[in-house]
Amino acid sequence: MDRSQKADAVAQLNAVFNEAGVVVVTRNLGLTVAQSTELRQKMREAGATYKVAKNRLAKLALKDTDYTGIDEYLSGPTALSYSEDPVAAAKVVVDFAKTNDKLEIVGGSMGASVLDEAGVKALASMPSLDELRGTIVGLVNAPATKVVRTIKEPVSMLARVFGAYGAKEAA
Repeated sequence: MDRSQKADAVAQLNAVFNEAGVVVVTRNLGLTVAQSTELRQKMREAGATYKVAKNRLAKLALKDTDYTGIDEYLSGPTALSYSEDPVAAAKVVVDFAKTNDKLEIVGGSMGASVLDEAGVKALASMPSLDELRGTIVGLVNAPATKVVRTIKEPVSMLARVFGAYGAKEAA
């Protein structure tokens, strides 16, 4: 890489760090191309990104961002996983690491909060933003359904009573 390419890479990473909700640092312990491609595909499906970046350039890009605490994790063969959703990248990385021992979770950061491996795993166990939205919609919708059922129930009870009296008189 020449100087201008390095400057572009640093600028791109800096933009990522300014927009990301979470950054997870992983260590590649010999992933094959097929395994790496599978991980990248799962990341894309979840709305996240997996990127191998030079540690020195990543450390330069961390300056003046909330993620400056993860520079201590950037040594050796590392890769960055990031997403705007604070849970998506962590979920995919943790799920992939469960089935593949060649990917090690080193740590990460959610904004200014630096996370160790256990913190990333705890973050991955939380529901995603879409799951939370669905739960909230369900909770908001439930009282309306109960109100309609409560209003409708006395009317149906009266209809059953009248039907019973009508059947009794007809007999």
